[in-house]
Amino acid sequence: MSSRLRVLSAALALAVTGGLLALSGQAASAAVTGQITGLAGKCIGSAGGNTANGTAIDLYSCVGGATQQWTFPGDGTIRTAGKCLDVASAGTADGTKVQLWDCNGSAAQQWVYSSARDLVNPNANKCLDLAGNSSADFTLAQIWTCTGGANQKWNAPTGSTPPTNPGGFVVTEAQFNQMFPSRNGFYSYSGLVTAMGAYGQFAKTGSDTVRKQEAAAFLANVNHETGGLRYIVEINTANYPHYCDWGQPYGCPAGQAAYYGRGPIQLSWNFNYKAAGDALGIDLLGNPWLVQNDAAVAWKTGLWFWMTSTGAGSMTGHNAMVNGAGFGQTIRTINGSLECNGANPGQVQSRVDAYNRFTQILGVPAGTNLYC
Repeated sequence: MSSRLRVLSAALALAVTGGLLALSGQAASAAVTGQITGLAGKCIGSAGGNTANGTAIDLYSCVGGATQQWTFPGDGTIRTAGKCLDVASAGTADGTKVQLWDCNGSAAQQWVYSSARDLVNPNANKCLDLAGNSSADFTLAQIWTCTGGANQKWNAPTGSTPPTNPGGFVVTEAQFNQMFPSRNGFYSYSGLVTAMGAYGQFAKTGSDTVRKQEAAAFLANVNHETGGLRYIVEINTANYPHYCDWGQPYGCPAGQAAYYGRGPIQLSWNFNYKAAGDALGIDLLGNPWLVQNDAAVAWKTGLWFWMTSTGAGSMTGHNAMVNGAGFGQTIRTINGSLECNGANPGQVQSRVDAYNRFTQILGVPAGTNLYC
């Protein structure tokens, strides 16, 4: 576990901007139209073949109707009859209706299609779901917490390019899987993409090369912290009771041993859970287990540190990459004197090796100032 997490304070908590960025700047791939099939080989379409705003989406036998034909234009939306697949009122609760609505570029109309055949709305971090696990004709579609159940599995039109990187994330799901071939399934690509909605400037600042370098730098450091995204929680359980600072006015409401390292940056100490939770609008002080149980929350804590904390250095990881300071400064921010200035060259080299590998996967140069 890295030392910088011991020295952060609640003063680091910063306001974050919500919502997923619009995709108007993303180049659309060639649109492909076809049916989306689910349980029992049946298709989803607009109820009764209607096209009015608010028309429910339901499951029924594939009859080839116009509103069972869906287009993936490559901008994160899914369309039929000139309208978009939409989560009613941008809702996030289990059971929220999925409907047709005029395309408006909102987060309610963004979808991620994963390699596991889930269709996820990142705004809600929930899956397109068939109510009651039913395959009966006219079963309504809704969003629901992703369970991996058959009622949440979908086959996209053959030859389509489903929206696997909404918001134009410079790392595709295939590249992510190449970077982390042995990763724990908890660290999902969709969880990372969802988390990015909280920090709209991550991997979105500067040229395409700079954006890819920043993504590679963040993921390389995460790779080092988690053993290639294999470890969700700190391995040494003997350390668990050590991360409660009773000098803080809010104490340790989740318990003396509740604030051990979790997630992609191994967030630890009660004051860091408080700071990250305040910034993200999540009660991590009271429920630190969210970081090990919810992939999107885990990724958000990593991005919170990357985007807002100078840690043991003089700049955030984000600023180091977008302002040309180089990858070495991100190492200094993360672990400072424990690794830099010759303190632990092996650890530094491990991070640099991962960064070089990831920039090669993304097809960009690593740049200069790789070491600290």
